[in-house]
Amino acid sequence: KYMFPKAHAAAYVLAALRLAWFKVFRPVEYYATYFSARPDGFDYDIAMQPKSSLMQYLEECKKRNDLSQKEEATADCMQIVNEMYARGISFLPVDVLKSSVSSFVPENGRIRLPFIAISGLGLSVAQNIFDAVKSGVSTVEELRVCPGVGRSIVDLLQEKGCLASLPESDQLSFF
Repeated sequence: KYMFPKAHAAAYVLAALRLAWFKVFRPVEYYATYFSARPDGFDYDIAMQPKSSLMQYLEECKKRNDLSQKEEATADCMQIVNEMYARGISFLPVDVLKSSVSSFVPENGRIRLPFIAISGLGLSVAQNIFDAVKSGVSTVEELRVCPGVGRSIVDLLQEKGCLASLPESDQLSFF
């Protein structure tokens, strides 16, 4: 029979202590790392709503018995978001100039959401947007014609308010 080694048990205990320390003393970094490591189930639309809407969503999930696997993952993730909100930590929306492709980044006591947090944006599209902005795209018009970034993606980003820091065009207006 396999006997669980003491060193293995000690390693588990040390890992748990490290996690607990960060959760207590560095909560913003803890939650940013948690969501970066496990982004599945994260729903941008639910997370950006007020806490009352989040609680209502969680109550609806508890009442339903026929949750799909995706809905279950979202409910689990939103419970962690609720815990985070209870500790006074909130999210910053996706910003085309400040967000990362896939990492949740701590910023001034809050967590900046990455591009992949928005449903409908895959990793490759998020990388294309990030690369376009880093290569010098400075307006929404330029972003629309970038390869790998479609018009529908730009419209989705505008709908979510992610392009607020970019001007619509380079044209000057005197009025």
